[in-house]
Amino acid sequence: MKLGGDVPELDAIDLQILGILQANGRIPHVKLAEQVGLSAPSIIERVKKLEDCGVIAGYHASLNARRLGKDVTAFIGVSIAHPKTIALFEQTVDLLDDVLECHHVTGQHTILLKIKTDNTSSLERLISTIRSIEGVARTETMVVLSTHTERNQIAVHPSGEGSEPGNGHGRRSRHGPTPKPVSLPDPRRI
Repeated sequence: MKLGGDVPELDAIDLQILGILQANGRIPHVKLAEQVGLSAPSIIERVKKLEDCGVIAGYHASLNARRLGKDVTAFIGVSIAHPKTIALFEQTVDLLDDVLECHHVTGQHTILLKIKTDNTSSLERLISTIRSIEGVARTETMVVLSTHTERNQIAVHPSGEGSEPGNGHGRRSRHGPTPKPVSLPDPRRI
């Protein structure tokens, strides 16, 4: 790995390390070294460089929200009346525990929030709290009925691989390689 300024140049081994650590951040360095074909001291040095340059931002446990009583997932689109109040809004929602993500977006909303909360009553209270923040003109809430895909891992591929969806390189689920994409019918013929 060569580090050029703030932007690291990652080689195939770095990307392989990142993929393994995303799947299991608690893997011992010795086992990680075995999987990528390097010595443990080399792995320790590479991981340290990835941490120091900010590519690895931290290590976290992945929790099951439902088992913790967070049964409702929703997305809340927030329209802010004036751009001057966006920073205040973002600071305020940082204090709300059930807000997992806050994105400044293009489109009909100014902000898109992802939330996980206990039930519809707690969702209603959260929406009321969000609507009361200075500058909020309106909100639109979309409650998730079911979730097919929810990832926290970023696909990492050596150069030239993985640029096309479903090519079988890189990301693997616990069930094996990502399947090839299915050809969909031409919508003009439906």
